[in-house]
Amino acid sequence: MSEMTAATPQLLRRVSAGAVLDFMRASGAVTVTDVIQATGLTRATAISVCEDLMQRGWITELENQRAFGGYQKGRPARRFELNERAGYVLGMDVGFSKATVVVSDLRGKALGRASQPFEIEDISAEERVAVIDRAALMALYSVGASPDAVLAVCAGIAAPVDRKGNVLAAQHFWGLFDVGLKSALDKLHGWTVLLENDANLAALGDRWRGAATGVDDVVVILASERFGSGVIEDGRLLHGSGGGAGELAYLDLVEGVGDTFGIATLARVWAADALEGTAETSLREHAASGAEAEHVFAAAAAGDAEALKILDRLADRMARVIGSVATMVNPELVVIGGAVANSAGVLLEPIAARLPEFTATPPRVAVSPLGDSIVTVGAVRRALDYVETNTLDLELNIPA
Repeated sequence: MSEMTAATPQLLRRVSAGAVLDFMRASGAVTVTDVIQATGLTRATAISVCEDLMQRGWITELENQRAFGGYQKGRPARRFELNERAGYVLGMDVGFSKATVVVSDLRGKALGRASQPFEIEDISAEERVAVIDRAALMALYSVGASPDAVLAVCAGIAAPVDRKGNVLAAQHFWGLFDVGLKSALDKLHGWTVLLENDANLAALGDRWRGAATGVDDVVVILASERFGSGVIEDGRLLHGSGGGAGELAYLDLVEGVGDTFGIATLARVWAADALEGTAETSLREHAASGAEAEHVFAAAAAGDAEALKILDRLADRMARVIGSVATMVNPELVVIGGAVANSAGVLLEPIAARLPEFTATPPRVAVSPLGDSIVTVGAVRRALDYVETNTLDLELNIPA
């Protein structure tokens, strides 16, 4: 009983500090009165907590200014705000051919970005880590941030990752991403690294700042080169027992689909098939270098008959994919994400028209506005979640 009593003031102090920080993260400059109204703390406690958080570097006190420059009786109210540069988080998108890293402040504002390619396919784990680290340092240096100021890192990879951050290396391709990134970056910089599947991060990112904002039941499908999906059910990201929730390998068995190739890949392959024929098409302008997805969409927009046929095939394929997902998961919304989403809006109407053929529970369908940043946006959100949960246990490295 005595131990419980002794711990109570510390616990209350911690809860109070957490409540103040949560309020300041959602606000701009606030006064002590604002803090009291939002948290229910007494004035003495609110002031004490603010001063403690300020001393630790998490918030700053602003200069007092008289309202509208006019006369104001008494001392002006003290104003505080979150120190959004108290530290930084890194969001990483680690693909097969390159690594992209985004530096964000504590409000989730992207400050810098860098990408580095993996020059060869059979790169070793050590070399892959070196490329990722180089991209991270380039991104940090681009904004003048020190590696010591990084509070958390989240890396999205194209492999299943379980709730504990372990990679499910059950296939050769997945195993390529099991490179010991967490321990390597901890050893190099002392960073806390969170691993997550890239499609799961896409779901988190789009729900935070994309088409799925405010939607609790959503599936986000990365649809560029290959299909992968992240599933959020009742506001909670699903992983499955080994991290395989949302994996779409079963599409090999779906009639009219038969593989996991995405929109960009299919558009490229089907455009090549069209160019082997004799039909007139503006896609022949790209025959030498190969027509890419953006060329197909542009040609279709100009009324090219062959390109329009490809778009019709893409819409049918996407309707079957989304129909199978909707039948199993029953989301309110399915979001098409990835770089191809910038062009895929023209597919929404024909997809919606076909969906009732393939599922009894057709969802709304949208394209993400986040483009090829969708994974890094989700990675930043995941890293921020870690910082916000563990704020009071983190030590800031802020110059005096």
